[in-house]
Amino acid sequence: MIRTVVLDIGETLTRDDRYWAAWADWLAVPRHTLSALVGAVVVDGRDNADAIRLLRPDIDIATEYAAREAAGRGEWLDESDLYEDVRPALTALRATGVRVVVAGNQSPRAGDLLRALDLPADLVVTSGEWGVSKPARAFFEQVLAVSGSPADETLYVGDHPANDIHPAQAAGLRTAHIRRGPWGHWWADAPEVRAAADWSIDSLAELPHIVGQ
Repeated sequence: MIRTVVLDIGETLTRDDRYWAAWADWLAVPRHTLSALVGAVVVDGRDNADAIRLLRPDIDIATEYAAREAAGRGEWLDESDLYEDVRPALTALRATGVRVVVAGNQSPRAGDLLRALDLPADLVVTSGEWGVSKPARAFFEQVLAVSGSPADETLYVGDHPANDIHPAQAAGLRTAHIRRGPWGHWWADAPEVRAAADWSIDSLAELPHIVGQ
């Protein structure tokens, strides 16, 4: 039985289009160039920030992020960044009586922006607020601390095998891999991902049925 559903953020709840477009504009490169490099690091199974490092090998991403914020060109999220199934699916999940938590690798700023959207969730929190990021086991220990349910009754939903599915499984959580975004599509049918995920889904709309089983 699933009593708590925890959802990743980027490319699970929100599109990353704005995120990468903003970085391309800041670095003064065509958006398509950075998008193509994101695809290259996906295929290699590398960290997404490596797409930026391919453009600027000596970049300090944290420093550059702060410079963007100071220039008024920092992160932004609004309703248009949500996938269309997010509100209906989260609403339906809560109607089943499960606890709904949003927890992913994002900055404190992103956490504030997400909470301002008033999502149908019991808790919205980010790695930047916890001070630990996926795939570290400590992140999933934090997930379990806020889950309110045992690991085998907590379902983690995400698109990224290396950041979401494998470490969540190693921490004892149930897992659902969503075919969404570059990582979700490219790795969806990889045998090791299929083996690690308890469920493989195409939409968040499938989750209420899963928890109702």
